Parts: sequence; structure tokens; C-alpha cells
Amino acid sequence: MSIPSLSGAAALTALNPREWNAETCAAVASRLENASATHIADWAVATFGRGLGVASSMQDTILPHMFGARLAGVDVLFLETGYHFQETLDTRDRSAREFPITIVDVMPNLTVAEQDAEYGKDLFARDPNLCCFMRKVDPLARALAGYDAWVTGARRVDAVTRSQMPVVSWDEKHGLVKINPLARWDDADVERYQVDHDLPRNPLTSQGYPSIGCAPCTRKVAPGEDPRAGRWSGQGKTECGIHT
Repeated sequence: MSIPSLSGAAALTALNPREWNAETCAAVASRLENASATHIADWAVATFGRGLGVASSMQDTILPHMFGARLAGVDVLFLETGYHFQETLDTRDRSAREFPITIVDVMPNLTVAEQDAEYGKDLFARDPNLCCFMRKVDPLARALAGYDAWVTGARRVDAVTRSQMPVVSWDEKHGLVKINPLARWDDADVERYQVDHDLPRNPLTSQGYPSIGCAPCTRKVAPGEDPRAGRWSGQGKTECGIHT
């Protein structure tokens, strides 16, 4: 099977979902490595259409804007862990009002109260890996079962664990294509896109929170600290498990 050359999104013909695998994803990733984020978004929409789910943590509203502009009503998956900052929830709600997207709140099996009753209060402080699995990793896996591909806002500069992340890959864990259109972006690229499109902002990003997760597991970052130093601080944990 041949992968069409990169001469516009329409030239990258969609494959049958069953034809996608590590090899086909690697071939497309090679062609798209130096493409712009918007070109990758064009390709993703042209290739997968309604089979596409866009994950957003609402740290920023770049992906809801970028994909809503290309596919009206696109599903934007938000992991409603029950522990979010109110500012993050407000950013989600504003995105739903301002962009032509469909917010899909991805819910854990247990409410926070039910989890406290079964596992003890504040599991996040005693076993953050288990808490993340139950409130993020497992719910996302169930939600992604209905899609052919998913989009993330992960960037190579976020963490050393993401430094080699391709723009397109085969997600073996979920059995679908994973697309990272912002993989090559740095902070200046993020800022430029937000300014150019006058996007809604999560106010926490200007209050010392360069990386935003659940409120109990996120602290402000001091000047000069690694941007992700405020995530699971003091617990020897840098990822929730979604991208690893």
C-alpha cells in the first residue's frame, strides 16, 4: 500500500480504519514531520472526519479552536476527573460557547465521594498512579473506543518523556491513530497562535501555573523551575499515564 505524497491535506487519501497500523502511521509521520500544525489538522480532518476525537485539558483552547474551525461539531474530549480547578471548568464552558464544537465530558466510573468511600479519602496523595488511572487513563480508554483517531495537545518540549514523540503514531494501547499536531511547538508558538486568534485563556496560566492538572496535584511553579515541576510535586511522578 502506498502513502500519497504531501501536496495538501486532500492528497493524503484516507485509509480504511483497519489498514492503519504502526507502519502506515510511521510513513505518514515522516511525510508530515515538517508540516505546520494547521496542515496536520487539515490532514486529520480530511482523513478521519467524524471518526476523530480531540482531547483537550483546557489549559489552553488551541485545539478546540483549530479543529472546530475545520470540522464543525467535532467531539472535544474533556476528562472530568472531579478535581479540576474552577478556572479550568470555566475555560471548558467558554470554549463550548465560543467554538463550533461538542464537549464530551469523559467521566470516571466512580464519583470522588464513591472513590473516597471505597479506597479512602485523598487517594491522589497516597497512590497518585492509581488515582490517575481510575480518573483519567481508564475513562479515556473507554471513550476512545468509538473513534478511529484522536488528537492531543502534547508537545515535545513538555517533558523529556515526550521529546521523541512523533506527529502521528499508532496508539497500540487504544488501537487507533494518535495525532499530535502541536508536537514541534514551543511556548512562543503557543502564545503566537493564541494572540493571532484572540483565544479564550485559562487564567491560571498567567498566575504561575504553566502546566495545569487536577487541583490537589498541581502547585504554582517558581521562577526558573521546570514548567512541569508543579505537577505531582514531591511524588516522583511526571505523567498521568495517558501519553506513556
